[in-house]
Amino acid sequence: MRRSSLSLRLILVAAVWSVVALAIAGFILVELYRAASERAFDERINVYMTTLIGELSVADAEGSEPDPPGEARFRLPLSGWYWTVRDPDAANAVLFASPSLVGDALVLPPIGEAETDWRGYARGPAGEEVRVSQRLVDFGPDRRRLMAVAGETTTLAQETAEFAGQVALTLTIFGIGLVAAIFLQVRIGLKPLSRLRASFAAVRRGEAEQIDEDLPSELAPLAIELNALIASNRDIVERARAHVGNLAHALKTPLSVITNEVRGAGGDGKLAEQAALMRQQIEHHLERARMAAQRRVIGVATEAGPVVDALVRTMRKIHGGRDLRIEVSAAPDLRFRGERQDFEELLGNLIDTACKWAARQVRVTLAPAQDARRPMLTILIEDDGPGLSAPEREQAMQRGRRLDETVPGSGLGLSIVADLAALYGGRFTLEDSPLGGLAARLELPAV
Repeated sequence: MRRSSLSLRLILVAAVWSVVALAIAGFILVELYRAASERAFDERINVYMTTLIGELSVADAEGSEPDPPGEARFRLPLSGWYWTVRDPDAANAVLFASPSLVGDALVLPPIGEAETDWRGYARGPAGEEVRVSQRLVDFGPDRRRLMAVAGETTTLAQETAEFAGQVALTLTIFGIGLVAAIFLQVRIGLKPLSRLRASFAAVRRGEAEQIDEDLPSELAPLAIELNALIASNRDIVERARAHVGNLAHALKTPLSVITNEVRGAGGDGKLAEQAALMRQQIEHHLERARMAAQRRVIGVATEAGPVVDALVRTMRKIHGGRDLRIEVSAAPDLRFRGERQDFEELLGNLIDTACKWAARQVRVTLAPAQDARRPMLTILIEDDGPGLSAPEREQAMQRGRRLDETVPGSGLGLSIVADLAALYGGRFTLEDSPLGGLAARLELPAV
């Protein structure tokens, strides 16, 4: 549930509550119908009871047997409809009984001394359930009679069961419709969130400058705040770049003057070496500051294919005199989630290094990848040069470290690639290539 969508949570909660509420409502309706049916049944029995009392008042005074109430089933054997007249002062001895009992006894619970009327359920002589009404009637001195009328409840139970089935069917159809309405309500109600997500994704991919603020009143302030955050982020990046540029100019010019003065004065080689080392350190840390500033940019994306093609054309011109073959294999529509100049610097360093050390072939492969959290872009640059051993690969990643001084360079290229890849949340590794030389594997976030 913690990982499910918000709409699914709302639909499930509303659906569960609706089902529970409808089940409770159905139970209440069935119970109300059962109670109403029992009251109607009791009224019917009461009519027979009143008729029997009237007949008994006349017959008892004349010493004859009362006529049965006007219900034919009182005359049918074990029909489920019975009546009895008993003498409470003679241990409830049966004085008169309906022909339907055919001599069997109607077992009834005793009523209390203070009670004159009782209604409830009992078992008939055939084992069927009957609804019974007992009434204690006083016809005069020594003429108290306990009268009982019972009717079988099969019809009552069947009608209640039929009503319960109709209620269940009706509420089921209503519940399905209600869940469908809840689904539509949630989907329509949360549609602005999908628009907000799509708008933010467009900004992240670099397809839009800001988030669409044409949203409902509950979400519009969020979009406004996000746009303010994006604008503030860009301002911070621009200021950081300006500071980096200012620092570069402030340091490089005095350092160049110092270097020229040392060379002009024929100074110690140590001074020139330290000045060169200072230049390397300044370039490295300024580059890291620039990369860190650019990494904070939101909504910047770069198409990988055009950048790779442009770099390969440039490298073919630079290394054109060596009869070097550079092959490119790139999946379509790959986009790097970052700035173009960073992507150019990453690939430019690696392709240039591969071209410097390759014998005749360089292969560049770009393919999509996927980790547990986000899409990634894998770049593999291979050459058929002499390659590096595991200790040498580790040394090559160190800042300013050069394994061969005969090849031009500052020794900062691979360390800059590693730092820039780390700032973007990617990885950079060196490994053996099937071509026989070195393979540089770069993993970067993709859109």
